[in-house]
Amino acid sequence: MVKPVAAPPVRAFPSEELAQRVVMVTGGAQGVGRGIVHAVLAAGGSVAVGDIDAEAGKACVAELGQPDRVMFKRLDVSRETSVKAFVAAVLERFGRLDGLVNNAGIAGPDNGPLDTLELAEWRRRLGTNLDGAFLCAKHTLPALREARGAIVNIASSRAMQSEPHTEAYAASKGALVAFTHALAVSEGPVVRVNCISPGWIEVSAWKKPGQRKHPRLSERDHAQHPVGRVGVPEDIGTLASFLLSSRAGFMTGENIRADGGIAKRMYYEE
Repeated sequence: MVKPVAAPPVRAFPSEELAQRVVMVTGGAQGVGRGIVHAVLAAGGSVAVGDIDAEAGKACVAELGQPDRVMFKRLDVSRETSVKAFVAAVLERFGRLDGLVNNAGIAGPDNGPLDTLELAEWRRRLGTNLDGAFLCAKHTLPALREARGAIVNIASSRAMQSEPHTEAYAASKGALVAFTHALAVSEGPVVRVNCISPGWIEVSAWKKPGQRKHPRLSERDHAQHPVGRVGVPEDIGTLASFLLSSRAGFMTGENIRADGGIAKRMYYEE
């Protein structure tokens, strides 16, 4: 009689999946970025917060109250010298880097009619939203390869669907999705690269203290989402934390739309 093959044991994941790991989060002082910072800390990791707004960055670190696990340094992702200096500071402080979240970007999608859009403004938007991800990936890859780490790019559901006069934003986010799968193929199997495309994420309560306010959302705002509510930064944070961890070890090159299901709902104007 052939002895049956035993089933593999169920793997027990630690509650602090990112313990002893260091993650760099760009645009991490406010909004979605801050939600990602919270999630990484909750998973046991340490975080290097980069943001162009120094006031917001300092306030974020002070409010988190974990100076041993969080550092902030001003970062302009569109400038290569700034990116290089930031990565050097992270390695000096923590001695390693296990994850990169490319979240920094110009959020306002409206660029006005295309025939009046200045080339300089087009380049400014792509320079932050797309070039920033390239520069951060370029200068973190040596450390990420050593750690067998992961990259998470934050794109947008606008990479797949649009409103009028949002060409620059949509182009930058669509390119970021393509950048994700191209880099995943180049860096596999050592560094995994995935992407999140958020939908409507309400960030009013997640801004720096001087701009923070309670969200003003209607029942209709929530109801148009099949999950029954508008998103919050923690939704993206927990997903990013998962993609950075070994739980997502069989995922790379993917773009995950996190929009509360709104893109799946048929819509007819009344």
